[in-house]
Amino acid sequence: MLRRTFIGFAAALLMGTAAMAQNYPEKPITLVVAFAAGGPTDVIARIVSEHMSKTLGQQIVVENLAGAGGTTATAKVAGAAPDGYTLIMGQMGTHAAAPSLYESLKYKPAEDFTPVGIAGITPILVVAKKDFQANTLGELIDYVKANPDKVNQANAGVGSISFTTCILFKSITGIPKINEVAYKGTGPALNDLVAGQVDFMCDQITNLAPQITAGNVKGLAIATVERSPVLPDVPTTKEAGFGDFQISGWNAIMAPKGLPAGIQAKLADALNKALSDEATAKKLTDLGTVVPNAEERTPAGLAAVMERDSKLLEGPLKASGITIK
Repeated sequence: MLRRTFIGFAAALLMGTAAMAQNYPEKPITLVVAFAAGGPTDVIARIVSEHMSKTLGQQIVVENLAGAGGTTATAKVAGAAPDGYTLIMGQMGTHAAAPSLYESLKYKPAEDFTPVGIAGITPILVVAKKDFQANTLGELIDYVKANPDKVNQANAGVGSISFTTCILFKSITGIPKINEVAYKGTGPALNDLVAGQVDFMCDQITNLAPQITAGNVKGLAIATVERSPVLPDVPTTKEAGFGDFQISGWNAIMAPKGLPAGIQAKLADALNKALSDEATAKKLTDLGTVVPNAEERTPAGLAAVMERDSKLLEGPLKASGITIK
């Protein structure tokens, strides 16, 4: 009797889940961006979600909830109902670097989220103030090693992509401990770099391309296999002789763990159609963002990238001795 009751309950539950997935979505969807409006994560979220809304037949509303390097909002979404109506545009900082930096992180990226797919890839550049002594990446590294007490490196805040990628850069190239100036976001950090108040920084192409093109800062190298069409004159790190330093930021759609497979598939399909749309892809590439390939757009592809970058960043971040409580 109990066995029949349990089987009946399980069957009803499966039927209910299937029906929910079949009818999804029946109301607007919230896509949380754990950073302020106007940054790379926010811009990519708005570009991609606009097309996804058309495919899904319901509006995707972007909600900005900044704080604690994106971890506050990320933890909030991890605890939301897994019904497909609360999603997050995660990124390399919140879902690859955070476990190695935060002492009491309230979520586990690989366990507490259902992956959907990568929405945009943002190459990392090393840039310097326009009148800095170095004109190449090699010259920058040599100068910093010879003058560690004279150099100020800016970042967008401890835990940011700017911060984590420069930790990796210094680890790979053997740059010693130098003065790091942490800002509350890329905007103020870049403003001081343009003003010559700090010497160099690492950050995403979407933030840096306009300033490099305008001649306000020097683009020394881009950490990718090929040059960017948006910045064709900036050499790759490999061309500069430091090919081991290759990394890009990324933004990806995720849902709380337990999302029904049918809803996950619908979201992944909508993301793929958005990235396959010529107009949407152009909006991304015009910013310097790289459109993910077919595999990276899938849940499995996103999971693989998260695991890869978590391992890549773990050693250098822990060796830095920097932790956030």
